[in-house]
Amino acid sequence: MSNFEHRLDRLAEVAVKVGLGLREGQEVVMTAPVEALPLVRRITEHAYRAGASLVTPLLSDDALTLRRFQFARDESFDKASGWLFDGMAAAFKSGAARLAIVGDDPSLLSAQNPEKVARLNRARSTAYRPALEYIVNFDVNWNIVSYATPAWAKAVFPDQSEEAAVARLWDAIFAASRVDGPDPIGEWRRHNETLARRTAYLNDKRFQALRFQGPGTDLSVGLADDHWWEGGASTAKNGILCNPNIPTEEVFTTPHMARVEGVVRSTKPLSYQGTLIEEIAVRFKGGRIVESSARTGADVLAKVLATDEGAARLGEVALVPHSSPISKSGVLFLNTLFDENASSHIALGQAYSKCIRNGAELTPRELSEKGANSSLIHIDWMIGSDKINVDGVTANGGTEPLMRNGEWV
Repeated sequence: MSNFEHRLDRLAEVAVKVGLGLREGQEVVMTAPVEALPLVRRITEHAYRAGASLVTPLLSDDALTLRRFQFARDESFDKASGWLFDGMAAAFKSGAARLAIVGDDPSLLSAQNPEKVARLNRARSTAYRPALEYIVNFDVNWNIVSYATPAWAKAVFPDQSEEAAVARLWDAIFAASRVDGPDPIGEWRRHNETLARRTAYLNDKRFQALRFQGPGTDLSVGLADDHWWEGGASTAKNGILCNPNIPTEEVFTTPHMARVEGVVRSTKPLSYQGTLIEEIAVRFKGGRIVESSARTGADVLAKVLATDEGAARLGEVALVPHSSPISKSGVLFLNTLFDENASSHIALGQAYSKCIRNGAELTPRELSEKGANSSLIHIDWMIGSDKINVDGVTANGGTEPLMRNGEWV
């Protein structure tokens, strides 16, 4: 077995044992691009070795997506495979685990009609909502890992040959996913312990808000009533301990959808549906974005914010040290799974019920009453850097330093 194959096998093992925490007898529903078949096969092997009763892979192909834009009738862009997503929802309802392998071409839809892209996304998000509910409400154990596809690698390293770009991206993925060392499982256990200490500290403090200050940013993010910090390994409602994201460096919670005020600028570009949205600047009033701009991709940002009523409000706030391994790599991955773990960030749209205390037992209306936002989207963008300070605001209005120049105090 080559060194690459050895590391790929370790990534598959981490995805199953750390990411999913797969339970014996459990089914797995796995989605992946066709290029990721080598990882799909290794994950399938490790899943069956761990006792999976059935692994069902669902493959996608970028070339087929482009054929739709080239040849489909206009009305096609208002349709989505609801029957497929209903089937996924039924699988999750029966206890199946969810695993996604991502390796999207960041520029796949960059040359397509943005109105059609927006309609397609809205149709897909609406159809996927029944299945997504099981994920955002953490009913089942789930995990996302990555595969270095040639298109993604060339987007990240455009000045290199395809072979060299893929090799560099794989090195970065393996390092960030903690599979380079002799004991990846043990390394993940120690990393999860560190994140658990941070979430315990923040949950004990019960801050009312976070304040971010730095160049172009003076933002107060009120936290939802009975908010709960999460990070690293978490226990799903089915009792299984899993790591939803491989890699992860964040601790995160739910903002109050009506208590965000001030201005904020992005510190890294946001890659969204083939468009690079750079230098985002927004102003919040009463929890809602009332002004927005961007140096590039402003029209796409405006369409995102108009998706639905909750799209211009926050569903997540996360703290990540500037010295995280992903930040230190110096690589802009053009992939939210990685880039969100390079710096502190906020997310437009849907909130996670697990970030409300006893959220699993609350109805959507009760979650909303505590300040949890609802939307068809959940899009993270980065606001942290080595020039950003973060304070926790206490119930009496006092402040305590949490981060200085992007690092934990």
